[in-house]
Amino acid sequence: MTQFAVLDALLGGVYSAGIPVSAVSELGDTGVGCCEGLGGEVVVLDGTPFECTPDAPPRPMDPGELLPFVDVCAMGDTAETVVRDADFAALEEHVEARLASRNLFHAVRLDGVMARIRTRVTRRQEPPLRPLAEVAAEQIETVSSDCAGSLVGFWMPRIYQGITVAGLHLHFLADDRTVGGHVLDLRVREGGLRMTAYSRFVLRLPDDEQFLRTELTHDEDHRIVAVESRAPVPDDGES
Repeated sequence: MTQFAVLDALLGGVYSAGIPVSAVSELGDTGVGCCEGLGGEVVVLDGTPFECTPDAPPRPMDPGELLPFVDVCAMGDTAETVVRDADFAALEEHVEARLASRNLFHAVRLDGVMARIRTRVTRRQEPPLRPLAEVAAEQIETVSSDCAGSLVGFWMPRIYQGITVAGLHLHFLADDRTVGGHVLDLRVREGGLRMTAYSRFVLRLPDDEQFLRTELTHDEDHRIVAVESRAPVPDDGES
């Protein structure tokens, strides 16, 4: 699997450059990322990167658009496991039970129906760019019910926290392309879970001026936990 940029760069407000969608499409058919200026979330599904933003339904991205952060891989054909009536914690258990090793990277995809799913997207930032935690504090959340679609993401080894997001990180794209984004919480009604393990991790770094002159350090995990945190899905109503 290939990753462009590092999570700690986003946390530090360093995301002025990006990799073109055309290059991402050459690296694999499955992945997750974020839009230029953190202006939304990206789901790479069956070779097509989709942009999920606050102001419009998800759409296929143009080849020249830039992604300041992305994880992508060629997933291949793998055996499917049926998952029923699972919240995020239960889904994590299903995923971790299928890990080839806790030291390897794993692509994760589940196609099915979400009884409820809570997603978020963020609004595009203009210079001076703010840290991801500040941007995420103003995230736009949507709760959807009885929604068919695909969960796409990765399970990453703990040792790479800060380079990427350790543990399970998922994005969602509805089959009817009405909603998508970073998954905050969910309950799977029923779906087919597929996973692929990778022992090769290719990291590509930006080479723009902002990245080169900013020394990045990984201090405490609480910044990542805050940005990626999940809370229970409300019992009723949608936003």
